[in-house]
Amino acid sequence: MTTYRPDPKILTLGSEFYDPVSPAEFPKTIPRFLNERWAERVGLGGRDAAAWASNFCRFEPLPDNLTEPLALRYHGHQFRVYNPDIGDGRGFLFAQLRDNDERLLDLGTKGSGQTPYSRHADGRLTLKGAVREVLATEMLEALGVPTSKTFAVFETGEALERGDEPSPTRSAVLTRLSHGNVRIGTFQRLAFFGQAENIRMLVRYCLENLYGEPAVEDAENALRYFDLASSATATLAASYLAAGFVHGVLNSDNINVTGESFDYGPWRFTPDWDPEFTAAYFDHYGLYTFGRQPEAIHWDLAQLAGCLSIVADGPALSGILASWSGRFEAALTQAMLRRLGVRPAYEADDRRLAGALIRALATKEASIDRIFFDWRGGRDPGADRYPSDKFREFAQRLEGRATPQTHPYWSDDNPCSMQIDEVETIWSAIAERDDWKPLTDKVTAVRRMGEAMQQDARAA
Repeated sequence: MTTYRPDPKILTLGSEFYDPVSPAEFPKTIPRFLNERWAERVGLGGRDAAAWASNFCRFEPLPDNLTEPLALRYHGHQFRVYNPDIGDGRGFLFAQLRDNDERLLDLGTKGSGQTPYSRHADGRLTLKGAVREVLATEMLEALGVPTSKTFAVFETGEALERGDEPSPTRSAVLTRLSHGNVRIGTFQRLAFFGQAENIRMLVRYCLENLYGEPAVEDAENALRYFDLASSATATLAASYLAAGFVHGVLNSDNINVTGESFDYGPWRFTPDWDPEFTAAYFDHYGLYTFGRQPEAIHWDLAQLAGCLSIVADGPALSGILASWSGRFEAALTQAMLRRLGVRPAYEADDRRLAGALIRALATKEASIDRIFFDWRGGRDPGADRYPSDKFREFAQRLEGRATPQTHPYWSDDNPCSMQIDEVETIWSAIAERDDWKPLTDKVTAVRRMGEAMQQDARAA
């Protein structure tokens, strides 16, 4: 069992980066989702129900950790419009600790009450929103996307009014486990106020605590950090496409500088390889469609470059930014082959295989999940099922790439998916009958798929 290792490094940054806040007092503490497997990895396993409620609904401090929650300060572009009036408006940083890989992880909240950045909102989270975040994070983790983990969800016994779902609706508080909570918007706030020394300090914090890199001379630190963040965000964008995932709101305050996906609102998995598929009903101009997500993340990264130009060489930053497309293409090739379950070979051959796979997916002869499932490990379902020339081209590229897939999941009749109809059905069972079994069953099925992908990847 992993030992609990508290490490509240955020305090080294000082009070300019956060505001102490108090959690809301909720009428009820009903556990709805407790992530026991990740609790084990951070030394918080084997806890009873009272301990879970104490720390993750009433937010009593963990031993030797933060003594009070901290609402983090940041700005950000929201749908390309700069907003200096945001920050942690319904969440806070509760604790920091190390996992069994020595990574510094944050326990942050969603729906834990009002903060100085709530802007007249109630600081609460709907139970439906919490259930949707459980489903998103579990599916993305199984598919190999770098994502935050939903750590705990408690129903809190309040009735909330919301304009975008039937109200009053049930309330919840969610705790997520993240590899850092520093956003591009965190740097934007410091740049907005011209705080060069705080930018340098935050760069050092990110290098040392999030990337495990030694800090050196300040200008070099910023360039090294930006180089790492560029690779991480390229990997994130590629992983979204390979998963068929649409985040929905890729604002600069929603981009973690470690390249870890988090904060799931109007997310969806696109059924088909459809570049125009949109998750958010309010994304009227299709800014964050499935196919435009790489562009959106690159645009956000450019805002980070602008912030760092205060403390580092602008042309050098521009050169790193210009290399992002190449990094994304390489990361996309790797992500597509990883989900396909075949071994990498020569770089040029891998790129041609990934290109053939994308052209085959674009025919929409089957869903994204079905295609990856049927062709997993280099197996060929045959021309009867996939008759188009694009799939025959893909099959030719796959020759000699077969990798045995031993997990029984690959013998199932259908792949595990997470389409919106099933998400709504799971929620309906909770809303109408307080039936949590469909959610539990789905999480079990998703984790089984993830185990299959990991097992056979290790065997390869």
